Amino acid sequence: MQIPRRLLPPIHALHAFEAAARTGSISNAARELDLTQSAVSRQIKALEDQLGLELFVRDKQTIRLTLAGQSYARDIREALRRVSTASLNIRANPLGGSLTLGILPTFGTRWLAQRLPRFALHCPGIHLNLFSRMTPFDFNLDSIDAAIHFGKPEWPDATFTPLFGESVLPVGAPELVSRYSFKSPEDIRQAPLLILLSRPDAWERWLARQSARDDGIRGMMFDHFEMVIRAARSGLGLALMPTFLIEEEIAAGQLVPAFAQAQPSPEKYYLVSPAERGHYAPLVAFRDWLVAEAAVVS
Repeated sequence: MQIPRRLLPPIHALHAFEAAARTGSISNAARELDLTQSAVSRQIKALEDQLGLELFVRDKQTIRLTLAGQSYARDIREALRRVSTASLNIRANPLGGSLTLGILPTFGTRWLAQRLPRFALHCPGIHLNLFSRMTPFDFNLDSIDAAIHFGKPEWPDATFTPLFGESVLPVGAPELVSRYSFKSPEDIRQAPLLILLSRPDAWERWLARQSARDDGIRGMMFDHFEMVIRAARSGLGLALMPTFLIEEEIAAGQLVPAFAQAQPSPEKYYLVSPAERGHYAPLVAFRDWLVAEAAVVS
C-alpha cells in the first residue's frame, strides 16, 4: 500500500521536533542541530500545520509537549532510530545480505558466539548484527529480523523454529556443596539460593518435579545468567543452571552438582521471526545453519 505523501513530513522537520521534544528546549535543539532557533521553530510549526494539531504548549520562553506531542515523540524517535539503523546496516554491507538478530545474553556469549566463525565461513556475504536483551523483543518496535527465544511458542504472527531443549542442574562451588551434604531435594532450603529474574519460579518448579515441598523459596536475585554463574563459582549460593551453559565450569571443577541427575525443562530454545520475513534470504540461510548446529546439542 502506498502511503500518501501528505502524511510524510520532511525529515528535517521530524529531526527538529524530536530534538526539541527530547531536550525540552528550542535553543538546545537548535544548538544540537547546528541551526538557528527561528529555523527550528519554523520547522516545528510547519510540522504542526501539516498534522493539523499542536505538539507543544508554548509559554513565554519555555515549551512542553502536549499529550499528542508526547505520543508522537515516542513514535518518531523510534522511526528515526530505525532509519538510522537501516542506514548503518547498508553502509556496513552495501551489497545487502544484512541480518539483525536479537539474542539472550548468556546464550549469545556462551553458545552462539563460539559458533559464529563457522557461519561466517559458511555464508561470507551475510553481515550479522547482534543485540542482547533478557526480556522478549517486540517485532513491531525493535529493528530485528529474528530473535532467540526461550520458553513456549506463544508470540503472535511469528514463525518458530525449534532449536533444542535444556536440562537444569543445581550446582554450587565445591566448598559450599561439601558443607551442606545435600541428601534430598528439600535440603536445598538449607543453602543460600541464587535466582534469575527472568525465571523467578525456577526453584519452585524444580522442587515440584522432585515431588518436594515447593513453597517459601527465598534467595538472592540476579538479572543475568552470567552473574548467577560467577556468584555460584564464588560460593555465594546454589544456582539452578542449564547444563550446556556451564560445561566449562563443570569440567574445571569450579562448579559441582548438588544432585547428580539433571532435569529436563519443559521449555525450548527457538529462533523466532516475523511471519512476513520467512523468505528473507539471509534469514533462511542463518536458520538452516543454526538448526544444523543445534542438532549437535539435541
